Amino acid sequence: MSSEAIGAIGLVAMLALLALRMPIGIAMFLVGSIGFAVLNGIDAALMALGTYPYSYAAYYDLAVIPLFVLMGSIASACGMGQALFAAAYAWVGHWRGGLASATILSCAGFAAVSGSSVASAVTMGRVCLPEMRRYRYDGGLAAGTVAAGGTLGILIPPSTAFVIYGILTEQSIGKLLLAGVLPGLLLTLLFVITIMIWTAFRPELGPAGERSTFPQRWRALAQSAPMLGLVFASIGGIYAGVFTPAEAAAVGAFLAIAWAWATGHLKRAVLEQVLLDTVRTTAMVFLILMGALVFGPFLALSGLPGRIADLLTGASLAPFVVLLLIMALYLVLGMFLEGFSMLVLTLPIVIPIVKALGYDLIWFGVIMVILLEMGLISPPVGMNVFVVKGLVPDTSMGAIFRSITPFWVAMIICVALIVAFPDIALMIPNAMIR
Repeated sequence: MSSEAIGAIGLVAMLALLALRMPIGIAMFLVGSIGFAVLNGIDAALMALGTYPYSYAAYYDLAVIPLFVLMGSIASACGMGQALFAAAYAWVGHWRGGLASATILSCAGFAAVSGSSVASAVTMGRVCLPEMRRYRYDGGLAAGTVAAGGTLGILIPPSTAFVIYGILTEQSIGKLLLAGVLPGLLLTLLFVITIMIWTAFRPELGPAGERSTFPQRWRALAQSAPMLGLVFASIGGIYAGVFTPAEAAAVGAFLAIAWAWATGHLKRAVLEQVLLDTVRTTAMVFLILMGALVFGPFLALSGLPGRIADLLTGASLAPFVVLLLIMALYLVLGMFLEGFSMLVLTLPIVIPIVKALGYDLIWFGVIMVILLEMGLISPPVGMNVFVVKGLVPDTSMGAIFRSITPFWVAMIICVALIVAFPDIALMIPNAMIR
């Protein structure tokens, strides 16, 4: 049996284990180690299992993940999300659909400290959904707005998806984080425009709120200063070249702890819960990542990714057509696989193809993360939709998914713009990091 056939069998076995609901990290460990043993012998497999997990778990740049998760957990526990929503509402709440627009803006702001789509959806959903209900917003619009706004958590830096992508593809994490800034702002703007157009045609879905005076607006903005300060210190430090990503994460986590302690929010029970959440999230991410670092080399050893890349590049298809096929594949997979699982499972196969086509891997990373975002709100899995459904049990899943559709179209437009104008993703990282 050829090595490519063994790689294909391993890939099928991997999908079968996922269908049986085995955790993806464990499934990748199992298939990768058995594949190594078949291709290179049991000694090589044992060496891979004994070397890869430890060497990558000790990788310095991975400190970004627990530190940014800690910063986001503290921000959530200490009420920074409420202050951010109040500031956004003070400025745009008087528009038709203004509460929904304020939700998108506050989700974007919270994404800049959490790095997690689910955390953004849960935190801002608890704050924004009661307000939209109080102003008699349509339940589907309210829930769909929170679900879509939450997806910004893995595009606007800090993003755990960019960190994992950078490690698996050996790309600069700093460049990837900076590459997400303009696309994140663009997608936020497209979401707000979507709400404005939607409520212009159907004003009963999102009535205008009360108009705040300018002193009230500035006061609300001042109350959100701690959150904005965290973003400026961490992400601004990376942008200015003062910090590496790991250093920026450490500074952000320290400032979040210092602010929470100084304001009396950091009580023992809160601290214990924040640390426990951080450990759980970090352990989950590390298990998936280390499983990928066993499964990926097995696939590379089998030669299957290279074989697929040769077939596609030799099929006389234009590079743009192949890119469209890859994006279509991610849209389909996003309907059935969780984002991180899809990321680590497909990268060993897709990246050799993207390299062979000559595309920039930083640029492709931004496109891939947006496609992962689309999976978070795509039926039937739609992780963010299920999270928001738990917050509004009286709103049907069908109503939420129908309300997601305009935001899904906005994401397609965002991807199309980045494909047409790559500098949207590459301008900042190319200017700031040489």
